[in-house]
Amino acid sequence: MSAIYSKKFKEFYGHKKIRWFTVAFIAFNMVWGKGNVVNNFAQQGITVVTSWLLILALYFIPYALIVGQLGSTFKDSKGGVSSWVENTSTKRLAYYAAWTYWVVHIPYLAQKPQAILIAFGWVGQGNGNLVSQMSMTAVALISLAIFLAFLWLSTKGLNTLKVIGGLAGTAMFV
Repeated sequence: MSAIYSKKFKEFYGHKKIRWFTVAFIAFNMVWGKGNVVNNFAQQGITVVTSWLLILALYFIPYALIVGQLGSTFKDSKGGVSSWVENTSTKRLAYYAAWTYWVVHIPYLAQKPQAILIAFGWVGQGNGNLVSQMSMTAVALISLAIFLAFLWLSTKGLNTLKVIGGLAGTAMFV
């Protein structure tokens, strides 16, 4: 699949390289997200632009350059961050990097079902108060059901994950 995508990418752009600012925007969307931009602007107003510029200069641009360099240096490795760490350091440190990467996703994944409930509140009621109107037990049980539903859907193959990813990406703009 990646060979087909790589060939189409090369045919379309004439090369297989992604520019640093494209990687920076991808990183920005994945790490920071458009939701944080809207929320921060609503809370802090125009003064938030200063912190955005600092975050861009101190994190996203260096991150994009580092990922680009490591990706091009270790283009044959298939393990991402853990492969990069293993090739530049030790297997033990690579294990810790992979473990840390996995562990940080636990709280992230735990809060996603609640974020879905809040989004449903905006769709159904026009505000984000749905969760605050429910009991803690109801929120926990519904969040668990949503989590288990997505876990079950993830076992249905790559095409299902592509559809879910496409819907989630589209929902970010709605």
